[in-house]
Parts: sequence; structure tokens; C-alpha cells
Amino acid sequence: MKPSRLVLVLFALISLLAASSSADVLRIVINDTIHPVTAEYIGRALESAAAHHDQALLIEINTPGGLVESTRDIIEKIVASPVPIIIYVTPSGSRAASAGFFILESADVAAMAPGTNTGAAHPVILTGGKIDDVMKQKMENDAAALMRSVAAKRGRNVELAESAVRESKSFTEQEALDKKLIDYVATSEQDLFRQMNGKSFKRFNGATVTLNLAGQPVRDYRMTLKQRILSYIMDPNVAFILLAIGALALYAEFNHPGAVIPGTVGVVFILLAAFALNLLPTRFAAVILIAGAFVLFALEAKFVSHGVLTIGGISLLVIGGLLVVDAPIPEMRVRLVTALAVSIPLGIITAFLMSIAVRARRNKITTGEQGLVGEVGVAQTALAPAGKIFVHGELWDAVSPVNIPAGERVVVRHVDGLTLQVEPVSVAKPVMA
Repeated sequence: MKPSRLVLVLFALISLLAASSSADVLRIVINDTIHPVTAEYIGRALESAAAHHDQALLIEINTPGGLVESTRDIIEKIVASPVPIIIYVTPSGSRAASAGFFILESADVAAMAPGTNTGAAHPVILTGGKIDDVMKQKMENDAAALMRSVAAKRGRNVELAESAVRESKSFTEQEALDKKLIDYVATSEQDLFRQMNGKSFKRFNGATVTLNLAGQPVRDYRMTLKQRILSYIMDPNVAFILLAIGALALYAEFNHPGAVIPGTVGVVFILLAAFALNLLPTRFAAVILIAGAFVLFALEAKFVSHGVLTIGGISLLVIGGLLVVDAPIPEMRVRLVTALAVSIPLGIITAFLMSIAVRARRNKITTGEQGLVGEVGVAQTALAPAGKIFVHGELWDAVSPVNIPAGERVVVRHVDGLTLQVEPVSVAKPVMA
């Protein structure tokens, strides 16, 4: 038993050593704005890399920037990671701007591909209005302090990194390398790994690490289905479209109670839009503008404004769509093309449907008992005062205030249960002078 146990222990140790010596490089790709789903994705990747004892986590990034809180969350995860983090701005033509610059500078190893750029990290006001100089200075100082802290710990050019925050400076890959904002310029990830081989670097906790990644397998870590869906609806243009379609579907349900499908679609779409807008910097005043647009569409159906109310509603919907997401970069706001493409057709369709519904309510009822009132029939028997008449293709009991001979035409004046109250057509006709 003892020899067999010894063999098992040795076999386990050998397997462990082999696994650790051939640990993978975990790779994720960020090709989007920085928002809460991005932070969750990076956090999950870091957990996976730590759990599998990977040598490093490679983050290939291409971003125009994003939300400050999500950026801080990502930086906290990176500096606390037990696995070294390599940030690589790629492919050529990509950028790590604004929030992306903060993330790049926080990495253990920062690299860029030829033809890329970084910087322009000045904080942007989210309120969309004027802000006093004191508050503006506070925000700028806060962002600059974060940059100084990160760049200093990584041994990078603190003064120049801070200028990207205070003066919105941007840098090409070669400028960033020459001025010690990044560590490498590499044409590919394998080129980057070859340049890194045998070179040591200091981690955020002060420990010195040397990585030999050339030839090591690279394992991709992809977003989960949930993260892909959330990342998709986090696009403000998609969120606005969901909100508009949901509102239209709910309107259809209110005008056709019991249809079920429009109501279900409306609730699902509005809840998805509300979830996305809750994670995005949302102006709730803009949501009121959107609601006001539908009020004007409803009024167009009741009042003859010759399209003035519809045009006003479309204008409110466009303005509300443009303002509903108050993001720091244009890529995280609703585009004008989207606002127009959604608002104009939606306004016309909604006003048209509402006008049909109002006209239907005003039309005379033509079915059921009330549909018989005013109809003309023929007396099948003499009405003295009761008898039978033929109307609407059916034989009915009828009573008349005057005697009516068989074959005379009669008009229905009232429905009393299964008995019709009628009078001769000649009486019903107006007397001409």
C-alpha cells in the first residue's frame, strides 16, 4: 500500500509541476465602450486566470472611452490581481482613449500596435449644462490624482500621463513608447511576447516578475451569453429603440384589450430598456419629453390640428432620444440618425392608429341589439299593436303605437329584450313643406 501511495503522490506532484510550467496566457478582447458589463467581463476573466494559475491575462483593447465609475472598478481589479495583466492596444487603427488610457496605464505591461493612439483623458461633464469652476476643478483634480497614483506605481511618466488628463493630450504609439507611457510597441501578440522574454517588471505590490511567454498557448475567454446580451442592450441606440417599440406595443394593447401579445412585447421591451438606462447615465427629464411626445400623438387623434400636434410629438421624441443618455463620449449617446429613424415613423404610425381608434369609437354601433335601432324592416303580420316583423334577415316580435298592416315598411326605434318597438316608415319621415 505504501509504495502505491508514494507513486500516486509523485504522479500528482509531477502533474502539478507540468501544469504550472505550461500554464496558458488567458486572452480577452475589449472592442467597445467602457461600462458596467465591461467591468464584469474583465473581473470574471481575472478570476478565471487566477483559478487556472495562468501566467498572465492579455487584454486586447480598442475603446473610445466610457464611464468613470466602471473605469475605476476595472483599475481596482487590475491592481489587485494576483495574475500579471498585459494591456495591448490592437489592431492598427485602434485607440485607448479617455477611460482606455487610464486602463492602459494601470497595466503591469502596457503595449500598443503600430498605427494606434492613446490619451485624451480629460473628464467630461455629464450634466450637459454649465458647471461652476470649483466643481470642474474638483473633477479634474480627482481624475489627475488617480492617473498620478497609477502611473507612479507602474514606473511610467507621471507628468506626461497627467497632461493627458488636464490638457487632453493624445499620443501615437511611438510617442507613448519614447516618453515612457507604455513599455512596448509590437506588431502582434507573439512579437510582444518575444520582446518581453526574460525582462522583469515590478507589480503594483512591489514584487518583481519575469515572464517567458514566447510560444506559450493563448486561451480565449469569451463573454457569457448574458454578458453579450447586456452589452448589446447597453448601446444607447438599442435602448432607445427598445423603449420606443415597447411604448408603441403597450399603446396597441390598451386599444385592443385582451390581445396579450402586444402587451407582453411592450412590457418586455420597456423593462429591457429600463435595465439598460439604469446602468447608463440617464436624464430622467428626457424620459418625460418622450412621454410628452405620446401625449401629443394622442391629442392629434382627438383634435384636427392638420399634423401640428404630430410634428410637435415627433420633435419631442427626437429631442428626448438625443438627451436621454447623458454620456461622456459621443459613442455612448443616441445618434441623431437613430432618433430620427425611430421618431418619424413611430410618430406617424401612432397618430394614425390613434385616429382610427377614435373614429371607431365615434361610429354608430352596427352589431348587437343597438345595431338594430334605426334599421328598416317589413311587417310580416299586422301589428295591432303586436305582431311579427322581418329585419336584419331575422324574424322579430314587434309592437307599434299605431296599427300597421302586413307588408308595410317599419323602422326600429327601441329594443326591449327580444321585442322591438317600431313605427311606420311614413311616420318616421320628415314632413316636407
